[in-house]
Amino acid sequence: MTIILYSPFTLTLSSFAGVYGDVQRVKILYNKKDSALIQMAEPYQAYLAMTHLDKLRIWNKTIRVMPSKHQAVQLPKEGQPDAGLTRDYAQNPLHRFKKPGSKNYQNIYPPSATLHLSNIPATVTEDEIKEAFTKNSFEVKAFKFFPKDHKMALIQLSSIEEAVCALIKMHNYQLSESNHLRVSFSKSNI
Repeated sequence: MTIILYSPFTLTLSSFAGVYGDVQRVKILYNKKDSALIQMAEPYQAYLAMTHLDKLRIWNKTIRVMPSKHQAVQLPKEGQPDAGLTRDYAQNPLHRFKKPGSKNYQNIYPPSATLHLSNIPATVTEDEIKEAFTKNSFEVKAFKFFPKDHKMALIQLSSIEEAVCALIKMHNYQLSESNHLRVSFSKSNI
């Protein structure tokens, strides 16, 4: 299923839709560059993206997300000019939901000021994670490793809008040679 996103930040926010499902393709509309078609892997993922992202405020703007009349985003024909407006992410190795039955399906929440962090190497400290966020201009209000597993943590930022920006910027942030930070919204607070 395909959704349409209306925002001045279409390409950045199309990757943000990946919090709710695997983005397959994105097409920024030629005559309306503030709008994009986003094809999700499954209809339920498109529904989740619409439910949680429609009317969300980010960068002092309100985004709109709604169903599209198009069922799929078509790739440009071979040799046809596209001006870089269509992207294919179908084979992206960083999809969150590529494994059927993954725990990621059970941990999908609306935007919140608290983010769930995972894939943290044992050698990375609380201070290093907090520093990664603060050097990217995010105000860390609280941080807590999970008691049994220091591979996961919660980090609380000053607002939902700031947490949305942090998720966009910090998801897949390289923590070590082989570890990229996984970021999603949390149902819990610190």
